Amino acid sequence: MDTPDAFPEPLPGADGADGAVVPDTAAEDAPPRRLIRCRLCGRPLTGADSRRTGLGPSCDAKLHPAPPDIRTRRHEVEQDPLPGT
Repeated sequence: MDTPDAFPEPLPGADGADGAVVPDTAAEDAPPRRLIRCRLCGRPLTGADSRRTGLGPSCDAKLHPAPPDIRTRRHEVEQDPLPGT
């Protein structure tokens, strides 16, 4: 299967190479930002926290789920009804 369309199209603004430079649309005078991809799924990361950790929000939630609520550890206890009710 040697077809010219064997590989998917690159994302808009990226030339497909690793370490590609993506223009920053927020500031005209700022230097261009390097394209950083999620270590788990490979999607481009845009948020500062995501770029710092190397994981997108959904992949980070998969690897580090929220701790269970303390109320889930309680158990029901049978009690006598209150007098007068």
